[in-house]
Amino acid sequence: MLNIAAITLFSVASTYLNAQEKSYVSEVWIADQGKNYRNPVLYADYSDPDAIRVGEDYYMTASSFNEAPGLPILHSKDMVNWKLVNYALPDVLPNDHFSTPKRGDGVWAPSIRFHKGEFYIYWGDPDFGIYMVKTKDPLGTWEKPVLVMEGKGLIDSCPFWDEDGNAYLVHGWAGSRAGVKSILTLNKMNPEGTKVLDKGIHVFDGHDAHPTVEGPKMYKRNGYYYIFAPAGGVATGWQLVLRSKNIYGPYEEKIVLEQGSTKINGPHQGAWVDTPSGEDWFYHFQDVDAGGRIVHLQPMKWEKDWPFIGTDNNKNGIGEPVLIYKKPNVGQSYPVATPPETDEFDGEKLGIQWQWSANENIVWSSKLPGQKFLRLFSIKVPEGEKNLWNVPNLLTQKFPAPNFAASTKVKLAPEDAKEGKTAGLLVMGLDHESIVITNKSDGFYLQLRRAEKADKGGEEKVLFETKLKGNEVYLKVNVSEPNGLCQFSYSENGKNFIKAGDVFQAKPGKWIGAKVGLYSISTVKAPRGGYADFDWFRITKN
Repeated sequence: MLNIAAITLFSVASTYLNAQEKSYVSEVWIADQGKNYRNPVLYADYSDPDAIRVGEDYYMTASSFNEAPGLPILHSKDMVNWKLVNYALPDVLPNDHFSTPKRGDGVWAPSIRFHKGEFYIYWGDPDFGIYMVKTKDPLGTWEKPVLVMEGKGLIDSCPFWDEDGNAYLVHGWAGSRAGVKSILTLNKMNPEGTKVLDKGIHVFDGHDAHPTVEGPKMYKRNGYYYIFAPAGGVATGWQLVLRSKNIYGPYEEKIVLEQGSTKINGPHQGAWVDTPSGEDWFYHFQDVDAGGRIVHLQPMKWEKDWPFIGTDNNKNGIGEPVLIYKKPNVGQSYPVATPPETDEFDGEKLGIQWQWSANENIVWSSKLPGQKFLRLFSIKVPEGEKNLWNVPNLLTQKFPAPNFAASTKVKLAPEDAKEGKTAGLLVMGLDHESIVITNKSDGFYLQLRRAEKADKGGEEKVLFETKLKGNEVYLKVNVSEPNGLCQFSYSENGKNFIKAGDVFQAKPGKWIGAKVGLYSISTVKAPRGGYADFDWFRITKN
């Protein structure tokens, strides 16, 4: 198994990591329960997760699609407490193509591996091909990505270096581009992992029993080549494992994880990871609609050279997910940590949790040294747009829990514009809703705006409006179960909040969960200029 080597070469970087990381502890979701943990270990949309162990450190990445920066890098010492520490991809490639939102396109189902002292991440872009990016320091700047295999419909790629030095790439297919899906293909690569050397050979066809087989991850153990692959669809599928003594097959097949009697739908697509003590574990996601694809951790063991994952509740030989379990044995205990959510905007940079809807343009925002706020400039909405779907300068982050509140304080400065400048708090998805401050010729107004079927061009409408005393306002949205019910509210003094409009049902985006965040825009007709200053953004309990 390639992801288990203890690397003394990396100890310096690991020490640096421990010294630099600051632990953030969420108010709304903590997986660590002392001796036990609860699933999901990440209640956030880290879709299609892949993870490895390098020495005593664990690293995870996930799909990021069109969001920039892309390829999040998460780090853990105990497999339960995860910190978001970097991104491997500052801009989605090609840069110009992703300078405007291409929602649902971009970075699909990456694989992370450690080989000969370097970290590699491979991912498929369904429109351009399979890319690779690498580094010796996962906290630093990753090298310029390489297009390993050009083509349409190439997705879900995973590299594999055999003991004899030969390198391979296994991948799936996007039916939307290739015209065919549910097959897995193996290509020979050069030893450097920078290009494929052949057209590839199909090693598995899932059409008969495992439709939509995709997301393959390749390993080797006890002389067997293993391909772990999800099948059956994102929300309804199962985890399949294939094995063969020959890398090209034929492969035996076995379902090793299913929903069964649990409430964990579609438990699949992830990573086999072990501990230094010899335990085996499996990460997978669960699709929870507006909440996105959240990450679970399952115990795993080997029986007759097949992996068994979870617990067998109905004694049919197939594992089912656990909700609470004893934490992995990593030799010691580590502090509780979670990916960051709240941002006071006191630092020199934005919090690492933020992503834009397209590759960042430097003129969208300003964060000067010493400033205790974030300034978002009033960027004109693309001409002809009826909603925010194609607006690139939306600054958002993932839903962090099934129940939470997000709040901010904003001051709108329209400069020379008598009307047409807007800024506020947003819940973004196929439908989107926001609570905003906007200016008109007679003053400042609070509005609640909603667009349904935004991806289809649905027009944004004003559902609620009231005049404000000035150009500052506090904005809040309370999100609650089931499945992202959103109640927006506002306050002019920060204490007494008034509900605005009815409850909004959050909707997922394209292949992602709903996102929450901030934005500042202008109508096309309004004079240039204007900005909004946000004092803070806070995620708290409802």
